[in-house]
Amino acid sequence: MKILTDVHTHTNCSHHVFSTVLENINIAKERGLELICMTDHAPAIPDGAHIWHFETMFELPDYVNGVRLLKGAEANILDIAGHIDIPEEIQKKMEVMIASIHRPCFPAKTKEAHTQTWLNVIKNPYVTILGHTGNPLYPYDHEAVIESAYRANKCIEINNHSPKVRKGCYENCVEIARVCKKLGANIVVNSDAHSCFQVGEFDFAMKILEEVDFPEDKIMNLNAERFLNYLNEFRGKV
Repeated sequence: MKILTDVHTHTNCSHHVFSTVLENINIAKERGLELICMTDHAPAIPDGAHIWHFETMFELPDYVNGVRLLKGAEANILDIAGHIDIPEEIQKKMEVMIASIHRPCFPAKTKEAHTQTWLNVIKNPYVTILGHTGNPLYPYDHEAVIESAYRANKCIEINNHSPKVRKGCYENCVEIARVCKKLGANIVVNSDAHSCFQVGEFDFAMKILEEVDFPEDKIMNLNAERFLNYLNEFRGKV
């Protein structure tokens, strides 16, 4: 099985990232990817992209060197109520929107609080993907959240970058993949690239999917056609 899209990548519009959108696209093309998505960090994280980035990114073309380029964001979850740091009028424009917990924006709380946070985030009609939920600092009720995501047609992310920055996440990620399989929930497999050299890298994520024998038909970003069909069903024409 080969994943042909990467729908969680960062550019140097987030200032702790080391590559441009063109560098990411060129590596994506070299590695045989059909589609990538720009999902830079939203403004609440200390060196995230300015909000103007998300307002103007649609000036970029839809295809660059034959690779489909989607425009999106990795929004920061701010509180238990599920608020995120992108105004609703901009949320509506995003082709892909990942919602993630990052420590500078949301200090760790109890398992019950994290569960309620994710359940509230899932209610946001513009959030497409729940990002890197396997962080052991933020435990939650996997069954309750993934079942809710399944009912709302949201994707759970299996994040390849997690072992580099979220130590001890492997067992959590395996269990999350196992629950997704049990409940029939959709997933996406992403690099969360912070440099062009990581675009299209899925080795950690694929190890997890192989361990639980995850069904290929529930990987929404297996290829560009499937992911675009999913987005069109979820949000309308993309």
